[in-house]
Amino acid sequence: MTIRCTLGCRAEPKGTAGTFSVNHIHGHCYVYLIAAELGFELAETRPQFINRGISGNRASDLYSRWNEDVISLQPDLISILVGVNDASQIISGAPGGATDRFEKAYRCLLDETKEVLPECGVVLCEPFVLKTGKTVEHWKQWRQRLDEYSQVVTKLANDYETLFVPLQNSFDTAAKRIDTGYWIWDGIHPTTAGHRLIAREWLKVVQNSPWAIR
Repeated sequence: MTIRCTLGCRAEPKGTAGTFSVNHIHGHCYVYLIAAELGFELAETRPQFINRGISGNRASDLYSRWNEDVISLQPDLISILVGVNDASQIISGAPGGATDRFEKAYRCLLDETKEVLPECGVVLCEPFVLKTGKTVEHWKQWRQRLDEYSQVVTKLANDYETLFVPLQNSFDTAAKRIDTGYWIWDGIHPTTAGHRLIAREWLKVVQNSPWAIR
């Protein structure tokens, strides 16, 4: 049996996984690390991981392509990490942030997923940020907005009975070991070590749940 797991990595170059060779379909991020770990450990069951993340996407962008990039794949498990780009658009005053559509768009895609793929597992990852690079200016706004989004995602996980992967506290703790730029180079996009942290927390939650990939 092939287990199809659709994950989104926010650092993925624009385009779909089909545009990359077989060695690059997962990008260079936590999706790659998760696929490498479970692909090795569970080789006999041939789990299939598909990265449909696009850098810069907001929750509303995900919903606009949800049919093509998620529903049509008929996955057994879906993992979502979104929020920092919604915050960025609002804080920067960009047209895309004229209104905060984060929770509304998120609920739309979860409603549709539960309706069309009722047997599919869903993993919601907590959006996160650290004070370095781009986020130094307007830091209070950044942290306040991401803390609000964290509360939203936690509530969504409860409302829709999905798995929830907490990440902000893990990054805050990691930042006490060494400077924040070591984990998230610009305050938004994780470094290799930052992606390893995400993968560790994801595996800890998912592989100890009823939706564990076997």
